[in-house]
Amino acid sequence: MNSVARMSARRAPSPEDRGKTAERTRERILDAAVAEFGAKGYAGARTAGIAARAGVNQQLISYYFGGKQGLLTELCRRRQQAESSMVPPDASFEESVAAYLDAILDHPDWARLVVWQALGDRPFADAEEDERFAEARRSTTAKALEGIRHRQRDGEVTGEIDPAFALLVAYAVVLSPITMPQFVQDIFGEDPLAPSVRRRLHEQLVKLLGTAEG
Repeated sequence: MNSVARMSARRAPSPEDRGKTAERTRERILDAAVAEFGAKGYAGARTAGIAARAGVNQQLISYYFGGKQGLLTELCRRRQQAESSMVPPDASFEESVAAYLDAILDHPDWARLVVWQALGDRPFADAEEDERFAEARRSTTAKALEGIRHRQRDGEVTGEIDPAFALLVAYAVVLSPITMPQFVQDIFGEDPLAPSVRRRLHEQLVKLLGTAEG
């Protein structure tokens, strides 16, 4: 074997290295898709824009995910996994509010994607797949509502407020820097994603829904 051949052999990546490279590429594409979907919604997003954000060839999106629809499906699956472990089972109400605020405001593109979908921008081609994700959302909401009722029974959340309304208020406040950034900016006079705004939302939401005993 001549020196050029030996050098080529040494440089050839191992299957493990190729696998790691492919996984990094997949993650870059997914990160770019979150940003693109968050900014433009599913309908407005283009695979060319996602590829440009990720710095990859557009064809790799089809290769790894089958296209824009496959990206959305994978992102929804990941979000459901993240939601299932967002709050520790033994977290207090105050800790739970902080965890939700961190999850939303640390990842605003993910939150924007959720908002787009809540407005109906989730055009799954497969009706069964759409219903599966919708059922998972309903299950998550039902668990959150039962969590509020449980905290009311334990004296952590005021029993003077209907639990469904309390949950709605919590969702509205936590998402407000994403859904109403201009209003939050005008009200607090600060960047909606600033740490100081997060602290104020956390403090006031706990005061509004919590109890002195909790």
